[in-house]
Amino acid sequence: MLKEKFRELEELLLSEIEVFYGERLVSVVVFGSAARETQSFESDLDILIIAEGLPQGRMRRIREFNSVEERVGPFLKSLQQKEGINTYISALIKSPEEAQKGSPLFLDMVEDAKILFDKGGFFQGILERLREKLGKLGAKRVWKGNAWYWDLKPDYKFGDLIEL
Repeated sequence: MLKEKFRELEELLLSEIEVFYGERLVSVVVFGSAARETQSFESDLDILIIAEGLPQGRMRRIREFNSVEERVGPFLKSLQQKEGINTYISALIKSPEEAQKGSPLFLDMVEDAKILFDKGGFFQGILERLREKLGKLGAKRVWKGNAWYWDLKPDYKFGDLIEL
């Protein structure tokens, strides 16, 4: 039931994002526990939005995104009241140019991204290039407890340079 409700939220959110960003929209990606389907009743929904023509600055982008959040607000409230699911949306909003530069957060998406929308395979291409670089380094994803980290270069020697 929990996973189904998160899928419903993802579908509704994608629909509202598509309406709001229109032709500016490049990619929409769910990551974190919802993408891994290990979410709990208290998990947030981590989402990456890549769009063109964004305002400068994180706060301006979040303020712009607030109209999308307001549209899904009634559904979030019903999840809380009827299902006991206390989720919220945690949005990361980037321009295509910023996404091309990469982010350490993209490491979380290499194996677990759930791509909901991807114009021309834009973000899929970014992930494929990152996977290739990780492969060349011999990088390994290591699970410890209920979290993971990357050992980017298991044969690292002092002075080695690691570039992603």
